[in-house]
Amino acid sequence: MAKPVIDPDNLPYGDGDFYAFEELLSEAERNRLHEIRAWLKAEVKPIAAEAWNQGVFPRSIIPKLAEIDIMSPVHRQGHSSLFAGLVHAEFTRADTSIATFMGVHDGLFTGSIEALASQEQKAAWLPDIYSLKKIGAFGLTEPLGGSDVAGGTRTTAQRDGDNWILNGEKRWIGNATFSDWVVIYARDLADNQVKGFLVDTTLEGYSATKIENKISLRSVENADIVLDNVIVSDDFHLKGANSFKDTNKVLKVTRLAVAWQAVGQQMAAFDVARRYAVERQQFGRPLASFQLIQDKLVQILGNTVSSMGMMVRLAQLEDAGAAKDEQSALAKAFTTARMRESVAHGRAILGGNGIVVDYEMAKIFADAEAIYSYEGTHEINTLVTGRAITGIAAFV
Repeated sequence: MAKPVIDPDNLPYGDGDFYAFEELLSEAERNRLHEIRAWLKAEVKPIAAEAWNQGVFPRSIIPKLAEIDIMSPVHRQGHSSLFAGLVHAEFTRADTSIATFMGVHDGLFTGSIEALASQEQKAAWLPDIYSLKKIGAFGLTEPLGGSDVAGGTRTTAQRDGDNWILNGEKRWIGNATFSDWVVIYARDLADNQVKGFLVDTTLEGYSATKIENKISLRSVENADIVLDNVIVSDDFHLKGANSFKDTNKVLKVTRLAVAWQAVGQQMAAFDVARRYAVERQQFGRPLASFQLIQDKLVQILGNTVSSMGMMVRLAQLEDAGAAKDEQSALAKAFTTARMRESVAHGRAILGGNGIVVDYEMAKIFADAEAIYSYEGTHEINTLVTGRAITGIAAFV
């Protein structure tokens, strides 16, 4: 008697939400999430692997992103932080590079304007930003400065009458090869404080060069930026960006978004690994029938659920205005560590096929390395949390 064929599309927990966290959303938010998930499956998944292989951002997706109107779900659209987090996880589940594009434009860049610009500046700039008529980037990290930029950037700003003169370099700036604007954070030579500026990328003295030969987030066009006596009107100084403490208001929120990416990356690994294990035949039976394979799948699921549970609670705290920096740091450190384990298990389940992009897992595995490092490395976020629980700083 022939064994029944298992259809991976009709298995229980097909959405990977093992503990039904989505049920915490309102009905309207839940329906919207399902709509976005279907859109990602139709529009993003079919183009993701080829864009990744080519190392080029698929700019044709930008008008489509504008059409589905998902910019600034909390600040502009009034959704919950849980909804915003789950949407970001779904974007990552579909493709980490396009999710990172959104994290840069809608998170770091737009978040800087929403949090630090004056009301007049917001009124002038945000309509085009929300409609994706203007694409943004976020310039903080430098060639010689990552986690230590909190102590002051090497990029400088000098007041000259009604203008500012910017000089310096930035590195790893996503979207910068094609963005219209970039928020540049620079140290004011007068008071040594970090200030923020909206810089038009067509200004004289500004240049952006794509970083090549990456093994992770290959579709994201990260760039090295050079600012050579770039003159910026004081009208484009973000009026609420006058110290690194101000900048950190943006980073606290976007750090949460990256932790949600770690959830989405694990969901992607689970999706691919479970399908492969059910469909792949080994020794005349499904790979999923072997105990060690089921163990790996359950470990991926457990890591994903524990990460999501942490993020659900943190989203609730964020909506209550009670989320703390150290809680965001712990979430970033914990979820990305679990993610690394999960994608490694997923890659192992696929064996040799796990290193070929055609089977998706290789891309998922490689992209996880970027999530592990950006928005504060695992190590620096661990030390931020350690400082909070001991009262002792283990770094300068």
